[in-house]
Amino acid sequence: MELTIDTIFQTVQDKEFLKIAEKVLEGRRMSPEEALYLYKSNELTALGLLAEHLNRQKNGMYAYFIVNRQINPTNICIYQCDFCAFGVKKSNPKAYEMSLEEILRKVEETYRMGGREVHIVGGIPAHWGYEKYVEIVSEIRKRFPEIIIKAWTAVEIHHMAKISGKSYEEVLKELKDAGLDALPGGGAEIFSERVRQIIAPYKANAEQYLEVHRTAHKLGIPTNATMLYGHVETLEERIEHMEKLRELQDETGGFQVFIPLAYWPEGTRLGGTRTSSIDDLKTTAISRIFLDNFDHIKAYWVTLGEKVAQVALNFGADDLDGTIQEEKIVHSAGTKSAYGHSVDMLVKLIKKAGKIPAERDTFYNIVRVYRKHC
Repeated sequence: MELTIDTIFQTVQDKEFLKIAEKVLEGRRMSPEEALYLYKSNELTALGLLAEHLNRQKNGMYAYFIVNRQINPTNICIYQCDFCAFGVKKSNPKAYEMSLEEILRKVEETYRMGGREVHIVGGIPAHWGYEKYVEIVSEIRKRFPEIIIKAWTAVEIHHMAKISGKSYEEVLKELKDAGLDALPGGGAEIFSERVRQIIAPYKANAEQYLEVHRTAHKLGIPTNATMLYGHVETLEERIEHMEKLRELQDETGGFQVFIPLAYWPEGTRLGGTRTSSIDDLKTTAISRIFLDNFDHIKAYWVTLGEKVAQVALNFGADDLDGTIQEEKIVHSAGTKSAYGHSVDMLVKLIKKAGKIPAERDTFYNIVRVYRKHC
């Protein structure tokens, strides 16, 4: 049945919610003030219905995943951010640093299992030179020409530019020439300067993050976008964050997917409490409605947990991420989700959410659809 204002009206008495829903269903853009109203509304079921309607217009009944591996080359980091339990000083007993050969062995394992992508992010060690970052990409490309390399967040790109004296464009051109295919979305956190001064005062700021992505898009490098929520930010600051992403997407069209990342406080200096499932689902749904120029919204099972991620696939999300294999960053902060999942498990999760599993590549090209019943 097609979703109309009449079908929503059957379950909703809130006239302002209905007015916003009608506007969205007519294809008009939602304002930040309206997004804030939806956050504060108690109409969770109708909110999910509205977001899922918009998702199905873009993606039908498909829910995507990728056979990939996350590689975190080191946890040594000059930025001791209070929200992060992963990065440590070099003197810390928990500090580690992979050699190039160790990284390449992990890429080889991924390739042998049919992996299509390696996702490389990590700490930022003071003793790494610019050439190290380029070499990692270059050596992976030489040995595994078919693997898609999605590597280095905007924070890492900013750091490379700073230590090399090069511009963002020069750094990204060299990485692209070395074999880089796409940028991950990490490092965005919350764009509010007030929040960044509390949780990550020394990292690349919002303008620098956005400029790295703008430059990547100009060079034909697609990127992802994230938002870390549930710590010290306000709802208004979440919406401001999404608005900046929407504006840049209007300008460049280079973002592939938006990934709301639920904050995990365990082991962090910042502390706090885990977001509620209701907040997770509202954030997923509102991002789908507000970010009308993004094709994809990810229900990142690592931060949401598998069960909430399944529900989020009916609240506007269309992607679970992938097999991942060895995620360390969020696990350092206490997530209880698995370190990785098999293809069979991801297919099962998607089917049990009532969706059609579609294996994709990095660029959301479908490579296999799993239509048979469980």
